[in-house]
Amino acid sequence: MKTRTITAFFFTIVMLGSIFLGSYTYTVFYLILSLATLYEFFSLIKTAGIRPHRNIALAAASLIFLITAGLHYLQFETKYLLLLVPLIFSVFISELYKKEKIPFANISYTFVGFIYVTAPFCFFYSLGFMVNETYNFHLPLSFLLMLWANDTGAYLFGSKWGNTRLFERHSPKKSWEGFFGGMLTSVFVSYILSCFFKDMVPLLWAGMAILIASFGTLGDLVESMLKRSLNAKDSGNILPGHGGFLDRFDGLLLAAPVVYAYIYLILN
Repeated sequence: MKTRTITAFFFTIVMLGSIFLGSYTYTVFYLILSLATLYEFFSLIKTAGIRPHRNIALAAASLIFLITAGLHYLQFETKYLLLLVPLIFSVFISELYKKEKIPFANISYTFVGFIYVTAPFCFFYSLGFMVNETYNFHLPLSFLLMLWANDTGAYLFGSKWGNTRLFERHSPKKSWEGFFGGMLTSVFVSYILSCFFKDMVPLLWAGMAILIASFGTLGDLVESMLKRSLNAKDSGNILPGHGGFLDRFDGLLLAAPVVYAYIYLILN
């Protein structure tokens, strides 16, 4: 417990620092974090005998993230996404030179990495540029605080009153009581945030909290399903007491695209 608490404290400081220290720090930090998480995902998949095209995928993921940053900083046109086409075809060409029994599994999981890890990080990153199309830390900071509040509330309510299991087959400890407790905690934090950040009215902040609690929990369950299918306890060991990056950001991966779409529709 002591190791877990120390890791959580320092990791929280780093996460908050990456947001408060300006747009360039924000960009570099989440580029590195997204690549590290993608690398960890491929490493986890390899334990099942699947060999995704890791190096090509990391190069493509870097390009996807940098093009996303370019859309915000330099107002790039979406036509620059065509730069990904050669990298996409290189996955198929590279597989032709391998002698694998399951070539399309290797190809498929390469693209799953983009969808499951890279795209959600790009959506989360873009939250920082949704207000007036300039960098503003309010939305990404609020997202993380509400996500953490949901995790904390779910743990506390679940430990105290959790009797009805949510998806016992994939996560034996999760309960419906913990789920709604986490959502309540997240909504409470959203109200506090609405008192300081006037980007949206309190009701819309509460809607964001409900989406984060719902899809953050779903992301946690999906990652648990992935680990159980591979007989893995944790996705990695880079964070003592917490596992890997996938273990820490499983909620973000499914919640970020939904929250981005929600706020985009509100602001437009």
